[in-house]
Formats: sequence, C-alpha cells, structure tokens
Amino acid sequence: MTSFDLQARQPFNFNSVINSHGWIQLAPFRADVSGRMLFYTDRLTNGRLVEYRVTETRGGVHVEVPGRLGKAEKAEVIQKITWMLGLDMDFTSFYKAARGEPKLRHARRLAHGRVLRSPSFFEDVVKTILTTNTLWASTIRMNQNLIEAFGASADDGKGQAFPTPEELASTSAAVLRKKVRVGYRAPSIHELARRVAKGKLDLESYKTSTLPTLELRNELLKIRGIGPYAAANLLMILGRPDFIPIDTYAMKMVSHEWHGGRPVTAKQVERAFRKWGEHKGLAFWFWDWKYDGG
Repeated sequence: MTSFDLQARQPFNFNSVINSHGWIQLAPFRADVSGRMLFYTDRLTNGRLVEYRVTETRGGVHVEVPGRLGKAEKAEVIQKITWMLGLDMDFTSFYKAARGEPKLRHARRLAHGRVLRSPSFFEDVVKTILTTNTLWASTIRMNQNLIEAFGASADDGKGQAFPTPEELASTSAAVLRKKVRVGYRAPSIHELARRVAKGKLDLESYKTSTLPTLELRNELLKIRGIGPYAAANLLMILGRPDFIPIDTYAMKMVSHEWHGGRPVTAKQVERAFRKWGEHKGLAFWFWDWKYDGG
C-alpha cells in the first residue's frame, strides 16, 4: 500500500467537492456508503491500473493506492488527484463577490467552488456528451455500458478504467450505438476519440490553456456534440465559470425562483445571473434554490 497526504488551498471541504455534481455517480468514480471515501479506478500512462482511495484529512486529503508506486507513478497520481479535486484552486474573488448575497452566504463556509473532475479532460468531454438531451438515469447507464464494453479491467477483476481515446477510436460509431446504446451521440464520441487518438486534437492542453474564456468556449463549440450547455459545463470543469450550463433543469429552477413557476427562456436564466460576471456559473451552481427540483 502506498499512502500520502496532499494539502489543499483553504478553505477546502472534501464532501463539497465530491458532491458538487453528478460525476460521483458515474463510474469509475464511486463513494463508500458513508460518503467519506472517494474511489476511482485509473490507468496510468504506463498502462498500469490502480485504484485511488481518497479521504479528507487535516488541511487536505489522504490518498491510498494498493501496491507500491514508483517515483514517476506517484508523481502522476499526485498530479491527477490535485486536478480531480482542484486542490490548488483559489476562490477568494468568488467569496468576496458572494459575501453580500444571502443565497450564497454558505459558499465560503462550505468551501463551495470546486467541482469534481475526471483525471483526463477527454473523459469529462465524453461524459458531458452523455448528459445531453436525456434523463440522468440514462447518462449513468450509457457511461456504465461504455466502460464495461471498452474499459480495461483490473487484474483482480474489481474495477475497470474509463476507455482511452485509442480504445474508442478502434471501434465504430455503429458498434457504439448498438453495444453501448448511446444513440445519436455515437458519431460524436467516435469522431472525438479518433481526433484525440491521432493527435489532431489535444484536449488535455485545455486544462492549462491561456486563451481568453470566450475563445476557449469557441474551441469547445467546434467539437461535434458540444453545444452551448455542454460548453458551459466543460468550462466550469476547467475552472472558467463565466457561463451557465443552461438546460431544462436550469430553466426550471430560475422559473420557480423568480417567475412563479412560469416557463422561462435561456435569456432569462442568463439575465438572472448577469451581475455575477465571471462568477455566473458558480453563483448558479451553488445558489440556495428555494425549489427542490421535484
């Protein structure tokens, strides 16, 4: 067993991160029954499959990985978990902006701001495509099917990693549609995997891109299957909360918050959070909604 601690920029709340959105319900992520430990099955760059077991500790997180990690492997794991949990992110400006808003009074106290991220941006893009125009239960099913059909399995058979671009590129859109049942998303996922596998699209570079957010959004919108909602969701994951991921859920929440349950448009959702500027996505994501979404 290899174990070590990682420090987080304060304030930090482990539960706030892993429950920030639905990714915790999408394999290879999983949490234990107490909700206090995060598990993730990952494939390192050398091909080795490992399981991360992460819990909160004083000032950050404690990480355990069964087996012995080499120096390069440990460095890779540290880099990935730092990214997944946003350990180095700073939300000072958001907390300052939220200080006078009763609906966001809890933001700093609960250390809101970070959202759970996959080790690779490729995985987050594919998962985001799986959320479009469908019910959440279907997203969970499609993601699980994708991993079971194409993800590498651990030697002990206890876990599978998310498929690599190369694994998905080696199949076809027709097989994805039939075997994984991703419907109209099949060509988008297959084309994305092929472009990444062939080196025509470097998705991982988006994590550290210096492009202005609007230009980065335009790059995301060039990806087949990524529209305004998906681009905003991916920008949130990249730490660029300038846009709101507007879907039927977002319109429903704004409708009940300010319009008495009457139907609203995407423009009205944008207008409701316009004053938050570069923090619009965070203000929307962590707003204390009076409607429970039921």
